[in-house]
Amino acid sequence: MASIISNSPEETAAIGTEWGANAEPGCLIGLSGDLGAGKTQLVKGLARGIGITSRISSPTFGLVNEAEGGRLPFWHIDLYRLNDWEEIVSAGIDEYLLSSSGLVVVEWIDRWLDDDLAKGYIKQRDGFARMVRINILSESQRRISYEDSCD
Repeated sequence: MASIISNSPEETAAIGTEWGANAEPGCLIGLSGDLGAGKTQLVKGLARGIGITSRISSPTFGLVNEAEGGRLPFWHIDLYRLNDWEEIVSAGIDEYLLSSSGLVVVEWIDRWLDDDLAKGYIKQRDGFARMVRINILSESQRRISYEDSCD
């Protein structure tokens, strides 16, 4: 597992921008970490990296935000309010998770991957997946650890 230290929200967003610039259709980036760890900062950078200039905010209450205007479709999903795989499927979010046409970014991915059905589901995906864990080291410092997989 690779690891990067970020010393500010701007550095976290810059990491996302670099990753977004290299994203291809079918890319899934899953984020986990405590509240306030910087998941949404990373998402803002990812969106900027694919050319999206509109405001990016967390979709906690809407579950999915779609952003247009970039070189790829962009779906930002927040699973914080969902408790298990059945709720994810009931909400229709599984369609986004399997998308092969854009960049799918999922905050609180650990709520999905803790379920055995979900683990089997992700293996059905075509494309690149990056699982990211953000740990708070201090008020301004974060450890961003990630692991990549390609199907």
